Amino acid sequence: MRKGFTLVELMIVVAIIGILAAIAIPNFVAMQYRAKRAEIPTNVDGIKTAEIAYDAAFDQYVTAIAAPAGTPDKTLKDWTYPDDFQAIGWQPSGKVRGQYSVDAITTNFTVSGDSDVDGDGSLATYTATKSIGATMTTVQDVY
Repeated sequence: MRKGFTLVELMIVVAIIGILAAIAIPNFVAMQYRAKRAEIPTNVDGIKTAEIAYDAAFDQYVTAIAAPAGTPDKTLKDWTYPDDFQAIGWQPSGKVRGQYSVDAITTNFTVSGDSDVDGDGSLATYTATKSIGATMTTVQDVY
């Protein structure tokens, strides 16, 4: 009696491994993109909190131009700490993957955070207002 596997058994195992890899790899890549995009709502909520605190101290909101400059892409960018964000006392810890801005009017403001961590040109956008926390305004599978 021979010991070992037949060629058919080995081919079946290889086919099963191939099927599992075909399912797992795209899910793993999507999970990496979601993890990289997770910075955006956290920072948007932080900016929202800073705006509310600034309003409590100075009775006004600050409009902040998009920072860092340029179009969001896959690369981490240095935070240059623009004057608008200095005024409200907010800055991220380290480099950022997104671009942040604030559109302020007398009674409310809208914080926006955009990212493109997969580099496909489609921006994932989160917004927050005085009364609403960070909410994704694009579909979930945009990174």
